[in-house]
Amino acid sequence: MNGLTVVDVLSRWAHIGATIVLIGGVVFTRFVLMPAAEGLQESEHNALRERIMGRWRKFVMAGILVLLVSGFYNYLKVARPAHKGDGLYHGLMGAKILLAFAAFFLASVLAGRSPKFEQLRENSSRWLGVLILITGTIVAIGGYLKVAVKPRPSPASASALQSEYPLVRYTAINR
Repeated sequence: MNGLTVVDVLSRWAHIGATIVLIGGVVFTRFVLMPAAEGLQESEHNALRERIMGRWRKFVMAGILVLLVSGFYNYLKVARPAHKGDGLYHGLMGAKILLAFAAFFLASVLAGRSPKFEQLRENSSRWLGVLILITGTIVAIGGYLKVAVKPRPSPASASALQSEYPLVRYTAINR
């Protein structure tokens, strides 16, 4: 498994699983639940919203916790050592992390109960759209980093490659 441990794999699965659940819930809420609930009487609509948000709030908070723990683990233990000195990778990863914090804030506000943010919840259709845009951008950056920005080999593995394939001129320094 290229030096990956069971914890590395489980952390990645937890990260991807939490992402799927949270983004899926946001998309479902915005494009299925909200339009379907428009025909309800105001009292029915408010009762439904309270029941749903009471449960969804727990998913949001647990999902954010899983994403924070697994995300920092994946970055510090797996990605950072593999991409040491790679400015493009770390710049994009920094942007992804900042966008994730914005998404966490917005998801918390929309699922929360604080009166300070009631105005945002009143226009939740717009803010769910913004949240979908932010999370889509995060997924796009993550996909790009995984596929297009290859890890740099360590000097030892670069020398091993050169001794195995002497005609190939590849070193971590020349990259």
